Amino acid sequence: MANSSKHGLISLLFHCIFAHNMLHVMSQWPKGGSTRYYDFKVQMLKVNKLCQTREIVTINQMYPGPVVYAQEDDRIIVKLTNETPYNATIHWHGVRQILTCWSDGPSYITQCPVQSGQTFTYEFTLVKQKGTLFWHAHFSWLRATVYGAIIIYPRKGVPYPFKSPYEEHTIILGEYWNWDLVQLERNVTASGGGAPVADAYTINGHPGPNYNCSTNDVYKIDVVPGKTYMLRIIGALLNMESFFTIANHKLTIVEADGEYTKPFTTDRVMLGPGHTLNVLVTANQKIGRYSMAMGPYMSAQNVAFQNITSIAYFQYIGATPNSVTLPAPLPRFNDNLAVKTVMDGLKSLEVSNVPKEIDTNLFFTIGLNVNKCGSKTPKKNCQGLNGGVMGASMNNNSFIRPNFSILGAYYEHINGGFTEDFPGSPLKFYDFVNGAPNSAPNDTGSVNGTRTKVIEYGSRVQIILQDTGTVTTENHPIHLHGYSFYVIGYGSGNYNPQTANFNLVDPPYMNTIGVPVGGWAAIRFVADNPGVWFMHCHLEIHLTWGLAVALVVKNGVGPMETLPHPPADMPRC
Repeated sequence: MANSSKHGLISLLFHCIFAHNMLHVMSQWPKGGSTRYYDFKVQMLKVNKLCQTREIVTINQMYPGPVVYAQEDDRIIVKLTNETPYNATIHWHGVRQILTCWSDGPSYITQCPVQSGQTFTYEFTLVKQKGTLFWHAHFSWLRATVYGAIIIYPRKGVPYPFKSPYEEHTIILGEYWNWDLVQLERNVTASGGGAPVADAYTINGHPGPNYNCSTNDVYKIDVVPGKTYMLRIIGALLNMESFFTIANHKLTIVEADGEYTKPFTTDRVMLGPGHTLNVLVTANQKIGRYSMAMGPYMSAQNVAFQNITSIAYFQYIGATPNSVTLPAPLPRFNDNLAVKTVMDGLKSLEVSNVPKEIDTNLFFTIGLNVNKCGSKTPKKNCQGLNGGVMGASMNNNSFIRPNFSILGAYYEHINGGFTEDFPGSPLKFYDFVNGAPNSAPNDTGSVNGTRTKVIEYGSRVQIILQDTGTVTTENHPIHLHGYSFYVIGYGSGNYNPQTANFNLVDPPYMNTIGVPVGGWAAIRFVADNPGVWFMHCHLEIHLTWGLAVALVVKNGVGPMETLPHPPADMPRC
């Protein structure tokens, strides 16, 4: 048989099996959702910001990128075409990707990147999901400019569980660099040291009037006195966490990470990369122009950060164009209590379905490392603490992303590229917060490897995430792909099962948890979605340094518990 016809036959068989499997799955799928198509072109865009003109990577030459609008249970199909010289992938952050792990998007975890000139089609169903999520690039540091909102409305005729707002607005908090982001990551990795601070914070891509050449580069919402607005706030920052507040106005949180919460009113919120919050704001002050401000939350010691606040305007209709902007006071950059106060207020709207019995108990330490210098040019490559090389780890394992797709290798039973021996708990327990090794780089090193943790289908999983004091304690925003999880508890110091307080009634259901500085968080979920799921710190520098693990959830029984074949257009490495 000629090669081409043989390939044609294999391809036809593959499509038949894939279609048959998907039909099985779809027969038990939610009914009534629409299919929504989006065309995403990865394109360069010339921008003038901060007194400089440069080209940035975007989707459809939009910064921030296009909004993906949907309703609960809709099917989403996004054709991605890469027209830039860089590799690209898109991660649909917070989408649970039920039986569609191939479309999750992290490069070298579930797919090879989409190379220059190539296309790939992402397909997934928003099963029982609604609220505010977002999408972003998941290759190198491109997500600094490649991001946008995912807005999922309730099904037709289903109201919000609060009074409908007069208007809705999306607020995306970001960081901007006058750098080529792929080159920046390469430079930082090669240096062995930390990342330079961002040139600006941005609100919907605008730095605001506190920055050079940015008096008019400012975002504004015009509001009607007496009306209530819903702000969908998205943390799309790269290496920082940030406070957000509006001068003289209260924020009532009604949703976190795409799940309704009991209404909780506060003066300010903190969002790390990966967090989303919906808040209600009533325009109940005297007519004027009020600042919406974002500024730094930095809980680590001795780390440089951008301290210029980004400002947008919450402007009442009727305010004069030259009216004075009322300032919005932000918490101090290291105000851990302000962060805890908001977290304490987050409770699920309804009684939760938290797993009470646990089959898989995991304990992951998270933190920084300094590895010994192995370079012949230490001044160039060992700019970490005490002439070492900076690293980060979980259970002292620094995750090395391979040059192939782990999901592809796992699915095709290709051995050798990764191992299944990630430790389920630290090799030794000690005072992680106060007694951590700290004579860098002699005893602060980590072990490098592409280690995965295998979890049986249907397991009821509990993970304790414990911050460590090596180099510095810090609030780490930990994100799990493919799942949301119940945040049943958190606290300061070392986790102690005897004294830990758990909320098993109405804990928040989140996809990203800020593990408290010098503290711990406990999460639970049922492993009912097969695939390879990345769990990592969403501060990009820490991910680059290796603060990650891949969780492999095995197939269950039958088509509804089995990951189907990969799509035919899966990119090759």
